[in-house]
Amino acid sequence: MTRTPLSLPDFPWDALVPFGARARLHPGGIIDLSVGSPVDPTPALIREALTAATDAHAYPQVAGTPALREAIVEWYGRRRGVHGLGTADVLPSIGSKELIAWLPLMLGIGEGDIVVHPRVAYPTYAIGAALAKATALASDDPAEWPQNTKLVWINSPGNPDGRVLDVETMRTMVARARELGAVIAGDECYAELNWASDEPTPSILDPRVVGGDRTSVLSVYSLSKQSNLAGYRAGFVAGDTGLIAELLGVRKHAGLIPPAPVQAAMIVALGDEQHVDVQRELYRSRRDRLKAAVEAAGFAVDHSEAGLYLWAARGQDAWQTVAELADLGLLVVPGTFYTDGAPQHVRIALTVSDDDIDSAVERLAQLR
Repeated sequence: MTRTPLSLPDFPWDALVPFGARARLHPGGIIDLSVGSPVDPTPALIREALTAATDAHAYPQVAGTPALREAIVEWYGRRRGVHGLGTADVLPSIGSKELIAWLPLMLGIGEGDIVVHPRVAYPTYAIGAALAKATALASDDPAEWPQNTKLVWINSPGNPDGRVLDVETMRTMVARARELGAVIAGDECYAELNWASDEPTPSILDPRVVGGDRTSVLSVYSLSKQSNLAGYRAGFVAGDTGLIAELLGVRKHAGLIPPAPVQAAMIVALGDEQHVDVQRELYRSRRDRLKAAVEAAGFAVDHSEAGLYLWAARGQDAWQTVAELADLGLLVVPGTFYTDGAPQHVRIALTVSDDDIDSAVERLAQLR
């Protein structure tokens, strides 16, 4: 019997490997601005909570401990303006990427169904559609969404472009998804990193968006960015009670369980705002310095009003920009990894140390 493997695209970052090698030839070494992976330490209070919970001899709860679910509910009310959630309306995940990748399959979406995602988008939305053998459609216009749409992804703040959707735009998107009988999910993991305001960006669960009715609506979040917990794999989803119950049932069967020590650490991370404020200001300083240098080097920075990236173009093909920056020891990502509609853009991450930001600024001056 022959086996038919999953039909998935090549992993795009593999195409960057030769440019990484080129950047490493620079006398000062490589400064990797290609991946939004935190470089700052995980806050001590979170590490201490993890250490205190390492006697994890029993199986953890797929639904999360009652204390974790209560912490997620409280955080949505305190930081996102989403009130009225109960512990049955939230569910922890093993980071947010696995949930994004497997959500279509877990919702029973399959062949002949459409999964909509933003035109400029994190590739995992389309991968999730492919895993379920559904069809991915890149569209920001609700009028374009076809009748067989079963899941809509929105991403605010956006990766890679840092775009923030306003309440009215999200309300229109939710209304259209409901007309189609589709689930709509907001990927919001950069919400606390808003450079236009000290307040988080609006959630898809905001009452101004959903009108007090969370039916068919989900919010997906990760603590990787705001709390430097990328290595912990700490995420969660909230929203429609029925959908959360459906996901919980699937995840029980599949054994998708955040480890107990991670659940304990998440409780502490969600309850403390000070470490988030400190990290936000570190990124703000890095962003201000790098953005000024990028613009002085002849780039236009588009959107980028939130999140951990600069979405920039220099009036030439993106791969040419990648190559020129690699010669300076700087590795960035071409916008073609995220969309066919941005052939000149590159994504430049802010997630390097202060010293590396200063070095990147010096190297960018050579492009003037």
